Amino acid sequence: MIYRIFLILTFHLLATALLPAQKNVTMQSPAPSGDTLSPSVQTEVATLGGGCFWCIEAVLQDLQGVIKVESGYAGGTVKNPTYREICTGATGHAEVVQVTFDPKTITYAELLEIFFAFHDPTTLNRQGNDIGTQYRSVIFYHSQEQKETAEMVKAAIQKDWDKPIVTEISPLNVFYKAEAYHQNYYKQNTYQPYCAYVISPKVKKLREKYSSRLKQ
Repeated sequence: MIYRIFLILTFHLLATALLPAQKNVTMQSPAPSGDTLSPSVQTEVATLGGGCFWCIEAVLQDLQGVIKVESGYAGGTVKNPTYREICTGATGHAEVVQVTFDPKTITYAELLEIFFAFHDPTTLNRQGNDIGTQYRSVIFYHSQEQKETAEMVKAAIQKDWDKPIVTEISPLNVFYKAEAYHQNYYKQNTYQPYCAYVISPKVKKLREKYSSRLKQ
């Protein structure tokens, strides 16, 4: 965690000084290019945490059927938390992504299966060198149906892991959108060291294993 914070401070000291925090749930980001929705499309929202939100965002945003991915915070006790507060682990929040998707193109279960494939759900409050409750594996469900699906997928993939899956499944109370410089992070900072060494291998795996599921 320390080296990640160091990289963030190095590359974003100016950004954090100049950009205001964007933390409330009413803020909306435009859909990525090519993802304009028909008025008839019924979307669904998933909120997922699998360690660093930059990693999960980079993987999920290129999937067919995914309309929008926003990085943020959920599951804590402090209102309108900042990234620096989150990094202390004291607020109780997890780094998460909130995914708006078309369930006719990619189902919630399919989204969860890919989510599980790109982080280690057996390590409690840790992903690699990122250590703390803010990096826990968690699914925040939006409905009873999502809860049941999450439990089903979690149970089904246990066979793929030698250790017990510790992914938390909890109801979503509030999602706080993260500061602007966290959004679309990988694509805007591909050559930043953390992106190059940690996220790029995940993106490569995505393109190799799920090429048929990617946007053109």
